[in-house]
Formats: sequence, C-alpha cells, structure tokens
Amino acid sequence: MAGGKLSPRQRMINLMYLVFIAMLALNMSKEVLSAFGLLNEKISDANVATTQRNQAFMEGLAVKAADEPGQYAAVEAKAREISQISDELDTYLASLKTASMEKVEDPTDYEVMDKADFFNNLFFRGDKYKEGGQEFIDKMDAYRTEMIAILSDPALANVAGIEEIKKSIETNFSTEEETNRNGKKVKWLNYNYEGFPLVASLTKLTQIQADVKSTKSEVLQRMLAGQQAAALSFSNYSTLLETSKSAYYAGENFDGSIVLGRTDESTKPKRAELTLDGRKLVEGTDYTFEGGKVKLNVSAGSPGDHKIEGFLYYGEGGEETEVAVDRSFATISMPNSAVIAADKMNVVYRGVDNPMTVSIPGIPDNKVNASAPGLSRVSGSKYVMRPGSGRTVTISANGTLPDGKPVGSKSEFRIKDIPPPVGAIRGETGIVRMERGGLEISSVSAVLPDFDFDVNLNVTGFSFKVSGQPTVRVNGTKLDAAAKGALRRAGRGETVQIFDINAKVSGSSVVLKKTSPVIIELTN
Repeated sequence: MAGGKLSPRQRMINLMYLVFIAMLALNMSKEVLSAFGLLNEKISDANVATTQRNQAFMEGLAVKAADEPGQYAAVEAKAREISQISDELDTYLASLKTASMEKVEDPTDYEVMDKADFFNNLFFRGDKYKEGGQEFIDKMDAYRTEMIAILSDPALANVAGIEEIKKSIETNFSTEEETNRNGKKVKWLNYNYEGFPLVASLTKLTQIQADVKSTKSEVLQRMLAGQQAAALSFSNYSTLLETSKSAYYAGENFDGSIVLGRTDESTKPKRAELTLDGRKLVEGTDYTFEGGKVKLNVSAGSPGDHKIEGFLYYGEGGEETEVAVDRSFATISMPNSAVIAADKMNVVYRGVDNPMTVSIPGIPDNKVNASAPGLSRVSGSKYVMRPGSGRTVTISANGTLPDGKPVGSKSEFRIKDIPPPVGAIRGETGIVRMERGGLEISSVSAVLPDFDFDVNLNVTGFSFKVSGQPTVRVNGTKLDAAAKGALRRAGRGETVQIFDINAKVSGSSVVLKKTSPVIIELTN
C-alpha cells in the first residue's frame, strides 16, 4: 500500500485500512484482558472452596488427635507445619495482589488493567532485581525447600503418592531459568512478569495460590489416608486365648488355642444381640463398643459358670454378616479385692454426671459402700461421678464378706475436660449444602461427636455471616428477622457461616471450649 504514486482516493482507502486494523487490535486486546480477569475470578472462587475444605479437614483432624492422640497426634503436628508454610506464601501473594490494586478504582474493570508498571517497578531495575523481586524469588524458594524437607521425613516414606507430590512441587514452584520463543534462556521472574499487563500478573499470582492450596489439600489427605492404612496393619492385633471351658482342674490337659483378634475401631460391630445365662443384655447398660471390642459391664453373678451367647453383626448398606458368640466365664467365691469399673470409659469428665458401677464380686450391693469427691449412689451398684477441680479422682470401695471379713480397694481415674463441641445445622456438621428455605427454619445445635455418653447441650445464640454483609448476632437457635434478611441477599452457590456458637451443658456450670463453626452452601 505504500509503494508507487497513489491517488488521493487510494491514499485515503489505505489510511482507512490502517485505522481498521488498529481498531481490531485494540478490541482483541480488550477481549484478552477481560478473559484474564474472568479466569482470575474463577480461580479465586475455587481457592475459597479449597480453603474451606482445608480448614474443615484441620478441624476434623484436631478432633481425631484429641480423641486418639496415640494414632493422630503426630499426623496433626505435621499437618500444622505444612499449613504454616503454605499460609505464609499464600498471605504474601495476597499482599502483592492487594498492593497492585490500590490505584484501580473498579477491580472488575479488567480492560483498564493493561499496564505493566506496578510489577515492573516493584521487581526490576534494568537487568537486575529490586528488593521486591528478590523477595518474591526468596519466598518461592523457601516454600519449595521447606515443603520438600517435610515430605522427605522418613516417617512419610510409606505414604502413597508422596514422591509424586514432591516432583509436582519441584515443577510448579521452580524458579529456574525459562527458554523463550527464540530459544534463549531468560530469568524466571522476567519470563513470567516483566512487561505483562497487570491483570495477567494478577491471574498468575492467583494460580500460584491455587497450587499452594491444592498441594496442601492433597498432602493432608494422603497423610491421613496413610495413617488410617497403618491403623489396619497387624500392629492393631492382639492375641486371644480360646478355651473349651472357663476353668480346669489340677493335672487336667489344657486344650486352649492362641488366636489373633483386632482391637481397633475399624472392626467395631454394627450391632449385637447377646444374652447372659439367657437374660438379654442391653447396649449402653450391659455392654458398650470400644474400638473393635464389645466391652461388657455386667455383674459376675453368683459363684459358678455363666454363659454368654448371641451374635455380633457386621456390614454396611443393609447387608449384615453375623458372627456367633458362645463363650463362658466362671465366678469364684471369696474375693479379696474390689472391682471398680467405669460404665462408659476409663476416665471421668469434669462437670457432668459420669455413670459408674462399683461392686465387689460375691458381696451384695447393699453391703458395698463407695466414696469419692463428687460420687453419689443411684441404685444398687450404679453410681454417678461429677468430678470438680484437679486432674485425678480416687474412688474407694469397701465391703463385708459373708464371714464378716472386710475387703476393699481404691482406683484412680483421670479427670478430663469435655472436648470442644461441633456446631451443627439440621444435625449436620462441617460444610452443609441446603436450600435457603430450609436454612430459614432449621435450628442451630452443638454436638459432641463420638463422645462416650449422652450430654445435653443447649445453644443460646450464634453469629450469622453472609459474604459482603455485616455479621448478625442471633439469640436463640433459629435465624431471626435480621439474619433472614441477610440470607435473602445471598446468591445461589454462596456460602454463609454460623460461628461464635454459644453452647452450654444442660444443668451444669462447666465452661465449654469454643464451638467449631458451620458453613452452609446455598443450593438455590
């Protein structure tokens, strides 16, 4: 178009072509900027969901560690290390994004985010890095190095997929030189951030945050899965002795057999139907499930042989497999010590009524007396213990044998605080998906998952939060008018939070630990 002698009309046509091409290029640039912005939004939304899952995972792991420290305490400690390292890099990246947007009036107007000035001025000075650029590199290197160090711990060597995660971290968080389109080596920071529009750099930072959160989630899940796999190993077996009868005479041939039996929670029966000498045993009173055991809490009865019969039922989804029970035990007369057993656990909890059984085999209940601070008799051999201050309590039991000889003994129990309650909506905990109308009429409650016996918790109030709106404080267990008004302004798919739940033990002044929140994802 620029060659030869052109008429004024032709020159005008050529000029119009140039203007047209420039306009096309300008429009394409705006479309690309908007595309980056929309991508940044989607990644940010996914990051919020991943953060919530990670938080719920950590809260659940904390409960497991409190209930079963021998199995989960080490896993929780390692998980906290990983969370700290991940959160440090995530917070730093978030601060960069916030600083870069300070002079942007509308954070959703991506078409104006076409300048590269902010990160160019923050990171680069000629062909060298400024302090901000070097800090970015150092943060990335520190995260990569520290995560690899943790995942290289010999304790995690048998966790499936750890090596793949380490390779992924090395790749996703590498700051090695890159090769550009011309085949030349370029520094990582220059290759990714020098001269790029602001919205593109923001999207890259958001993607790094996504990699941090997803890596954290995958590591935590695999660590827990590895621990649960270990729980199913042979280390959770104990030896049991099977005999054809409960007692043998001197000189008689002993025909017992040594067998293996599981002792962990994974072999807990779904239900049981048992009888003792023909009398039906009641769950919670006569027996409880503890790990893989059925713990009996029954009177030994009169001297002689006693038979336990029935079935244990295993399985899920409506299909059951029954295992027959046909065992016996012998009760001998003239005991010389008391037997003291907790009906529900090997500890007692502060501020609540702990069911207890105190008896001496061969001695009627009305001839047995038990004493301890906070202990009171209900009836027969049944007592309740409400311990106060201190870390242990000693129960003394004394009785009189038929020949008038006194017997007695003492037993010490540990006193523990009630574990932190878990907030619930409609009986569900953690992250709950439900309709807006259901949330408006549902009651907020607090529960103690897997606690050893029933404790009534009363909720007196809570805080209700919809994203982008002020927190509403609610008295009672249901949403009030202000909370419902905030709920109506929430969009479909948004999450609302119920937190600062005030829960108390019915009939007790004991102060509970902080109740964990409930997160509701609206489905309409």
